[in-house]
Amino acid sequence: MDDYRLIADALAADIAAGRLRPGDRLPPQRAFARRRGIAASTAARVYRELARRGLVTGEVGRGTYVRAGAPPAGAALVEPTGRARVDLELNYPALDGLAGPLAEQLAALLRPDVLAGALRPAGPAGTSEARAAVAGLQARGAFAPDPARVLFAGNGRQMIAGAIAALVPAGGRLGVEALTYPMVKAIAARLGVAAVPLAGDEAGLLPGALAAAHRAAPLSAVYLQPTLHNPLSVTMPEGRRAELAAVLRELALPAVEDRVWAFLHQGAEPPLAALAPELTILVDSLSKRFGPGLTAGFAVVPPAMAAPVAAAVRAGGWTAPGFALAAATRWITAGLAAAAEEARRTDAAARQRVAADRLAGFTTRAHPGGYYTWWELPGRWRAETFVAAAAQHGVAVTPAAAFAAGTAAAPPAVRLALASPPPAELAAALDLLAALARAAPEDVADG
Repeated sequence: MDDYRLIADALAADIAAGRLRPGDRLPPQRAFARRRGIAASTAARVYRELARRGLVTGEVGRGTYVRAGAPPAGAALVEPTGRARVDLELNYPALDGLAGPLAEQLAALLRPDVLAGALRPAGPAGTSEARAAVAGLQARGAFAPDPARVLFAGNGRQMIAGAIAALVPAGGRLGVEALTYPMVKAIAARLGVAAVPLAGDEAGLLPGALAAAHRAAPLSAVYLQPTLHNPLSVTMPEGRRAELAAVLRELALPAVEDRVWAFLHQGAEPPLAALAPELTILVDSLSKRFGPGLTAGFAVVPPAMAAPVAAAVRAGGWTAPGFALAAATRWITAGLAAAAEEARRTDAAARQRVAADRLAGFTTRAHPGGYYTWWELPGRWRAETFVAAAAQHGVAVTPAAAFAAGTAAAPPAVRLALASPPPAELAAALDLLAALARAAPEDVADG
């Protein structure tokens, strides 16, 4: 028998004997290899073998966990229920009635004379038409950004990466909310930047926490989500935004404001960029409005920061494809972005009603027009244990630890992304999760 199978058998025995309990996290594969004195490739085969037997579950970047109600050693199926995986980790809203109008606008780009222009490289500055379209899309009340301040990247994540790379040197410190968008943690790690967790309350990031962290050891910038925070769905009230803008000015500290989900909150306050425009890079994208397959990220950038951000976008290879930018411009100017926003708000509100009904009696936090629900689990459940149990029953959810920055403690909670499954499938998945949460972890079994 191969050595990796002997090691897998030993771990399976630990699981069967209760020495490794449901929800326990296995070490990262490289750490496991060092402890065992084996090659990293052998450790990877051990973990794959445990998954093949249905003993563990996990994904790259999230960790590997012992399944709740794990089947006996030798079981062959990774998903013993046979049900298709229901994705409550990621939000991919359906196009529904928008596909036809979007296709009509794309058809115009296929004329040879138009296509030739659309296939040229766009660069971070895009085109004058694209800048005007995005400036109009971002206008809110008295906030009317200058089209000359708009820059582009391939998607929102790349625009965030370009902004952080421009503002924070390698080895520098980036302030983030204690629970934050997971991709920002990954971006910071790749750029050699320390993500510093900042405390918040029910109104969002605490300005005092930002000031204290900066005075303890200077921050180069802060990343935050003032509107429909992911994962908590918090929206900062006007007073908190004004306090935060004042602190940014006092500290001369730049901010990266993520507004990718803000369009769902129709009545939200103006962006932070309206209160501290000289210090705030406002980032948004089209992927949540239309879909991730053809998108563009963009930012409204203070003039003093435009050259460094544009240089970072170029250096990272993050410039927007010309065809995608041309398509986005046509969609926005034809009114399809506004139509998509309205359709998303209607869809999200309907899904939140389903979630509120199915999770009645539990402690949850959500915006009635948002696509996320933050679920504080009953005391007997750890988040990792619940994620493992849900995965065993064919439902993918995200543990709080995925959002915890730095050394910030992760609460016993999970985030549910509601946009991807069809409504009936969403309701059934939430019913299943509610039943799991009402049971004790040790009583959860396959089926």
